[in-house]
Amino acid sequence: MNTLTRRGFTLGALAGVPVLAACGNGVGSPGGARIDARVNATLEHMYSNYPGTRDLADKASGILIMPVVTEGGIFVGGGYGRGALRIDNVTVDYYSTTKGSVGLQFGAQQFAHVLFFMTDEALERFRRGSGWVAGTDIEYTFNDRGENLRADTVTASAPVVAVIFGQAGLMAGASLEGMKYSRIIP
Repeated sequence: MNTLTRRGFTLGALAGVPVLAACGNGVGSPGGARIDARVNATLEHMYSNYPGTRDLADKASGILIMPVVTEGGIFVGGGYGRGALRIDNVTVDYYSTTKGSVGLQFGAQQFAHVLFFMTDEALERFRRGSGWVAGTDIEYTFNDRGENLRADTVTASAPVVAVIFGQAGLMAGASLEGMKYSRIIP
């Protein structure tokens, strides 16, 4: 009689990981259609509430739309969201964003954000990178006090413009954080 040892069980379980990993690769799943529906609704909301963003979209080489990013934390925080990259109003790739932060913080919030790649070089750098981290080449535009977002000549000349809107929830404090974007198969 054979007895199952811990080593045999562990090796068998590890051998099965690649087979099980292929089950969740998203091929044939409706994940892409769900993301596209959320992206369409987000763009419609943004264009109707912040008309200046339509001009940005017309001038942009590509647009990354993250309809919902959820974040929360107590001293250590994190966030996650999924969205789509569109070039000439056609979805070419799907991306996730993950966010980590450390510092004096407390709460949870959700928001939408859109990255406008204003130059072909910025778009290519984003697409060729193996996980792109938001850096210093981004100009942020926030919706503050309910006023319309506007893109002036300084904002429009930045390689990447980030528009953040639709905040819900409360996140208070000061923290050091980073946001990373990775290509996914939904």
